[in-house]
Amino acid sequence: NDLSHYFDCNPVKIMDYHNHLTTLTGRGLLKKTMSGNRVKSVANDQFTLVDEISKAIIKNLPCPEIKPKIYKDIVEILERIYALGNERDEGTITTQDLFDEVNFILDTHTHFPFVQKIKQMEAENADKWLFLYLCWKTIIGKERSDLHVAINGLFDIAAIKVYYAQSFMTGNNKLVNEGWVEIEEASFFDDTEIKLSEKGTELLLAENIKLYTHKSKKKNILAPEKIKSKTLFYNQEVVAQMGMLEKSLTDKHLKHLQKRLTGKAMPGGITVLLYGAPGTGKTESVYQIAKRTGRDVMRVDISNSKSMWFGESEKIIKRIFTDYHSFIKQCKRCPILLLNEADAIISKRKDSSSSNVAQTENAIQNIILEELENFQGILFATTNLLHNFDKAFERRFLFKVELPKPEPAIRAAIWQSKLEVVSRAECETLAERFDFSGGQIENIVRKCNISEVINGNWPPLAQIMEFCSEELFSKDTGSSIGFTKAKPQPRHILS
Repeated sequence: NDLSHYFDCNPVKIMDYHNHLTTLTGRGLLKKTMSGNRVKSVANDQFTLVDEISKAIIKNLPCPEIKPKIYKDIVEILERIYALGNERDEGTITTQDLFDEVNFILDTHTHFPFVQKIKQMEAENADKWLFLYLCWKTIIGKERSDLHVAINGLFDIAAIKVYYAQSFMTGNNKLVNEGWVEIEEASFFDDTEIKLSEKGTELLLAENIKLYTHKSKKKNILAPEKIKSKTLFYNQEVVAQMGMLEKSLTDKHLKHLQKRLTGKAMPGGITVLLYGAPGTGKTESVYQIAKRTGRDVMRVDISNSKSMWFGESEKIIKRIFTDYHSFIKQCKRCPILLLNEADAIISKRKDSSSSNVAQTENAIQNIILEELENFQGILFATTNLLHNFDKAFERRFLFKVELPKPEPAIRAAIWQSKLEVVSRAECETLAERFDFSGGQIENIVRKCNISEVINGNWPPLAQIMEFCSEELFSKDTGSSIGFTKAKPQPRHILS
């Protein structure tokens, strides 16, 4: 517009030179910006001389050779492409400008294997930019991105934005179909998340890029050095089972075992079910094995994985296994996936016609069964309710270990290990008198420590027995722990 006014000619005459201006921009002699009007129009394009050319004109010097900027590594390239996306979102460049600049950067950096792989995708411009956007997000530690946020500023026309988003939701997008990204749908479009798949992440890892999704930042990851050593007491049968299990998880045996199993077309994963009454040490057993074998634990409480939104629970369960397989690649040793209190997902399946809840629970179980069928890794599941165990899971667990309530001799050993100031005879008395699990015994020991802090001395045996009595629910009176049943009081009506 400015040029047509300056030369006092029809704007169409100036538009004939638009391709030349674009060529000069590509050679780095001009800078192209966008006016405040976000509507794509050639008439709104604005061009400015780059600083080097302006200085040469002012100093009456020959036109300098403008070389394209060469980035030293993939991280710099991805950072620049992400910055271009911000410029597009702010309206300083057009969508086509964004795509042209991205393609120019890739064309001038084909010496990087990463760039070669991107070009081999033969993806559309929007898909290419979105994949690179997700790469940068992954590098800075954000594994998942909102699809809505990622493409919100990419297109001016709302309909195009919706159609592009729908290509992901309907599975028609090339990035999804070819396994470069994963889509995690939600109940609403704004909540839909997208992330690099393992295939996509491998492109970054191949460039020796350190990803900031370190295990220590995950709240549900327990490192072996953070686990305190504890002595656990089992009967002879359980000692033999747990001993064999622990030996199979040592570095010396696990790799050899997995190689042999996979060589015979059998699953190479180690899947373990620990079952028994509450407080018998199921979860602690997993922790102690992890500590002695030097393995991280990814703990998942299944009760927290149930979503109030119909259809969300299945996606959460799938994400558990996806996250675990990604976590394996970050660890020197194969970590342990712990499904704690897994009663909800390995219980007997229900009639799916009875309710939507039954359909959801059955769908979750089918996902678990499918994942366990060819599981590669180490999985422990704990449950208190074996009587409600679905038979379909029986063959999916390689080890099935029952941790029963301890016998009197074992209970006495537990008392002795925790009450060092109490005599062996008194520990045997407590073991005979109270049929406690290890967890219940630990509760009593905690009360003893509280009593010593408050009173200044260790409680006598009579006081310890009183603590034991308070630990039990009374079947006769129905009173709660530590409380007496109150007499019914008359009701008062306030006017």
